[in-house]
Amino acid sequence: MLITQFSFSSAFMMGMAGLAFTRTHLLSALLCLEGMMLSLYIALTLWTLTLSSMNFSSAPILLLAFSVCEASAGLALLVATVRTHGSDRLQTLNLLQC
Repeated sequence: MLITQFSFSSAFMMGMAGLAFTRTHLLSALLCLEGMMLSLYIALTLWTLTLSSMNFSSAPILLLAFSVCEASAGLALLVATVRTHGSDRLQTLNLLQC
């Protein structure tokens, strides 16, 4: 395994572990998701560079656009949650209630 493959796979696993084990604030969960998306972006970019093909050159840009949309939706959800509940702590949210 190359050092670049190890670095982005370990970054993805650390983001996944942070998302699974640290469930105190919504902002920390969103940051873990953003780290996972950035490691996937780096992996996809390196994959297209090693293939040297123009067929997959637009894939990293599309992933980055979807990542930005996900981040903006997450921040909007964070702002709405803080306005309605007063905090972004996940323990105070009752997700079963409308």
